[in-house]
Amino acid sequence: MGPRSTNPLRSNLVTKRTRQRVLVVCTGNSARSIMAEALFQALGQGAVEVASAGSAPTGRVHPLALEQISRLPVDPGQFTSKSLAAVLEASADPFDLVITVCDHAARHCDPLPADTTRLHWGLPDPAAHTEMEEARTAFSACFDVLAQRIGDLLGSDLVRRSQGVDRREVSEWLS
Repeated sequence: MGPRSTNPLRSNLVTKRTRQRVLVVCTGNSARSIMAEALFQALGQGAVEVASAGSAPTGRVHPLALEQISRLPVDPGQFTSKSLAAVLEASADPFDLVITVCDHAARHCDPLPADTTRLHWGLPDPAAHTEMEEARTAFSACFDVLAQRIGDLLGSDLVRRSQGVDRREVSEWLS
Protein backbone atom coordinates (compact mmCIF):
# COMPACT_ATOMS: atom_id res chain seq x y z
CA MET A 1 0.00 0.00 0.00
CA GLY A 2 1.36 3.44 -0.97
CA PRO A 3 1.77 6.46 1.27
CA ARG A 4 -1.40 8.09 2.52
CA SER A 5 -2.41 11.28 0.74
CA THR A 6 -1.79 14.52 2.61
CA ASN A 7 -4.68 16.27 0.84
CA PRO A 8 -7.62 16.21 3.30
CA LEU A 9 -10.08 15.90 0.41
CA ARG A 10 -8.36 12.78 -0.86
CA SER A 11 -7.80 11.09 2.51
CA ASN A 12 -11.28 9.59 2.72
CA LEU A 13 -11.20 7.64 -0.53
CA VAL A 14 -11.91 4.33 1.21
CA THR A 15 -15.45 5.38 2.11
CA LYS A 16 -18.40 4.42 -0.06
CA ARG A 17 -19.35 8.05 -0.59
CA THR A 18 -18.10 9.41 -3.88
CA ARG A 19 -18.24 13.08 -2.89
CA GLN A 20 -16.25 14.54 -0.04
CA ARG A 21 -18.19 16.65 2.48
CA VAL A 22 -16.72 20.04 3.41
CA LEU A 23 -17.96 22.48 6.05
CA VAL A 24 -16.63 26.05 6.13
CA VAL A 25 -17.09 27.89 9.42
CA CYS A 26 -16.64 31.50 10.48
CA THR A 27 -18.22 33.59 13.19
CA GLY A 28 -21.11 35.36 11.43
CA ASN A 29 -21.56 33.13 8.35
CA SER A 30 -22.19 36.29 6.38
CA ALA A 31 -19.00 36.84 4.37
CA ARG A 32 -15.89 34.61 4.35
CA SER A 33 -17.56 31.23 4.86
CA ILE A 34 -20.38 32.07 2.44
CA MET A 35 -17.90 33.10 -0.27
CA ALA A 36 -15.93 29.89 0.35
CA GLU A 37 -19.10 27.81 0.06
CA ALA A 38 -19.88 29.43 -3.29
CA LEU A 39 -16.32 28.92 -4.51
CA PHE A 40 -16.35 25.24 -3.53
CA GLN A 41 -19.61 24.83 -5.45
CA ALA A 42 -18.30 26.55 -8.57
CA LEU A 43 -14.73 25.28 -8.59
CA GLY A 44 -15.44 21.84 -7.16
CA GLN A 45 -17.82 21.08 -10.03
CA GLY A 46 -19.74 18.47 -8.04
CA ALA A 47 -16.65 16.77 -6.57
CA VAL A 48 -17.49 18.03 -3.08
CA GLU A 49 -20.63 18.57 -1.09
CA VAL A 50 -20.21 21.84 0.77
CA ALA A 51 -21.99 23.76 3.51
CA SER A 52 -21.12 26.82 5.56
CA ALA A 53 -22.07 27.84 9.07
CA GLY A 54 -21.34 30.37 11.79
CA SER A 55 -20.52 30.02 15.45
CA ALA A 56 -22.65 33.18 16.00
CA PRO A 57 -24.50 33.73 12.68
CA THR A 58 -25.70 37.20 11.75
CA GLY A 59 -28.81 35.86 10.01
CA ARG A 60 -28.00 37.66 6.75
CA VAL A 61 -25.45 37.44 3.97
CA HIS A 62 -23.38 40.59 3.51
CA PRO A 63 -24.27 42.39 0.23
CA LEU A 64 -20.58 42.69 -0.71
CA ALA A 65 -20.16 38.93 -0.30
CA LEU A 66 -23.07 38.48 -2.70
CA GLU A 67 -21.39 40.94 -5.07
CA GLN A 68 -18.27 38.73 -5.14
CA ILE A 69 -20.33 35.53 -5.47
CA SER A 70 -22.07 37.03 -8.50
CA ARG A 71 -18.72 36.59 -10.33
CA LEU A 72 -19.34 32.82 -10.22
CA PRO A 73 -21.78 30.63 -12.16
CA VAL A 74 -23.92 29.99 -9.04
CA ASP A 75 -27.16 31.50 -7.81
CA PRO A 76 -26.24 34.04 -5.08
CA GLY A 77 -29.79 33.79 -3.71
CA GLN A 78 -29.22 30.23 -2.47
CA PHE A 79 -26.87 31.28 0.34
CA THR A 80 -28.15 31.91 3.85
CA SER A 81 -26.52 32.58 7.20
CA LYS A 82 -26.84 29.45 9.37
CA SER A 83 -25.67 28.35 12.79
CA LEU A 84 -23.09 25.61 13.21
CA ALA A 85 -25.46 23.73 15.51
CA ALA A 86 -28.27 23.80 12.91
CA VAL A 87 -25.99 22.57 10.11
CA LEU A 88 -24.60 19.75 12.23
CA GLU A 89 -28.07 18.76 13.41
CA ALA A 90 -29.43 18.65 9.83
CA SER A 91 -26.47 16.64 8.53
CA ALA A 92 -27.00 12.90 8.31
CA ASP A 93 -23.35 12.20 7.44
CA PRO A 94 -20.21 13.54 9.10
CA PHE A 95 -18.07 16.12 7.34
CA ASP A 96 -14.76 14.90 5.92
CA LEU A 97 -13.15 18.30 6.33
CA VAL A 98 -13.96 21.41 8.34
CA ILE A 99 -12.25 24.66 7.38
CA THR A 100 -12.36 27.58 9.79
CA VAL A 101 -11.77 30.94 8.13
CA CYS A 102 -11.48 33.10 11.23
CA ASP A 103 -9.71 32.73 14.56
CA HIS A 104 -12.86 33.13 16.66
CA ALA A 105 -14.61 30.25 14.87
CA ALA A 106 -11.51 28.07 15.20
CA ARG A 107 -11.76 28.47 18.97
CA HIS A 108 -15.53 27.86 19.06
CA CYS A 109 -16.06 24.72 16.93
CA ASP A 110 -16.47 22.42 19.92
CA PRO A 111 -19.55 20.50 18.68
CA LEU A 112 -17.44 18.80 16.00
CA PRO A 113 -16.31 15.22 16.56
CA ALA A 114 -12.69 15.07 17.76
CA ASP A 115 -11.57 12.98 14.76
CA THR A 116 -12.82 15.54 12.19
CA THR A 117 -10.08 16.71 9.83
CA ARG A 118 -9.67 20.46 10.22
CA LEU A 119 -7.89 23.23 8.39
CA HIS A 120 -7.59 26.79 9.65
CA TRP A 121 -7.33 29.70 7.24
CA GLY A 122 -7.41 32.77 9.51
CA LEU A 123 -8.52 35.55 7.19
CA PRO A 124 -9.25 39.17 8.15
CA ASP A 125 -12.96 40.01 8.30
CA PRO A 126 -13.78 42.09 5.22
CA ALA A 127 -17.03 43.18 6.87
CA ALA A 128 -15.02 45.02 9.54
CA HIS A 129 -14.41 47.85 7.07
CA THR A 130 -16.98 50.64 7.33
CA GLU A 131 -15.91 52.77 4.35
CA MET A 132 -17.54 51.34 1.21
CA GLU A 133 -14.54 51.34 -1.14
CA GLU A 134 -12.25 49.89 1.53
CA ALA A 135 -14.85 47.22 2.25
CA ARG A 136 -15.28 46.41 -1.45
CA THR A 137 -11.49 46.07 -1.81
CA ALA A 138 -11.30 43.88 1.31
CA PHE A 139 -14.10 41.60 0.07
CA SER A 140 -12.42 41.24 -3.32
CA ALA A 141 -9.04 40.43 -1.73
CA CYS A 142 -10.61 37.87 0.63
CA PHE A 143 -12.52 36.26 -2.25
CA ASP A 144 -9.31 36.00 -4.30
CA VAL A 145 -7.38 34.40 -1.42
CA LEU A 146 -10.20 31.90 -0.87
CA ALA A 147 -10.34 31.10 -4.59
CA GLN A 148 -6.60 30.39 -4.61
CA ARG A 149 -6.66 28.22 -1.49
CA ILE A 150 -9.75 26.28 -2.57
CA GLY A 151 -8.26 25.78 -6.01
CA ASP A 152 -5.05 24.47 -4.43
CA LEU A 153 -7.02 22.18 -2.14
CA LEU A 154 -9.12 20.74 -4.96
CA GLY A 155 -6.01 19.88 -6.93
CA SER A 156 -3.29 21.36 -9.06
CA ASP A 157 -5.27 20.84 -12.25
CA LEU A 158 -8.44 22.37 -10.87
CA VAL A 159 -10.36 22.54 -14.09
CA ARG A 160 -10.18 19.47 -16.26
CA ARG A 161 -11.51 19.43 -19.79
CA SER A 162 -13.01 16.02 -19.06
CA GLN A 163 -15.35 17.78 -16.64
CA GLY A 164 -16.57 19.99 -19.45
CA VAL A 165 -15.32 23.36 -18.23
CA ASP A 166 -12.75 25.38 -20.12
CA ARG A 167 -9.97 27.12 -18.12
CA ARG A 168 -10.80 30.42 -19.83
CA GLU A 169 -14.35 30.15 -18.51
CA VAL A 170 -13.10 29.85 -14.92
CA SER A 171 -10.73 32.78 -15.46
CA GLU A 172 -13.71 34.83 -16.63
CA TRP A 173 -15.69 33.86 -13.49
CA LEU A 174 -12.90 35.11 -11.25
CA SER A 175 -11.96 38.25 -13.15
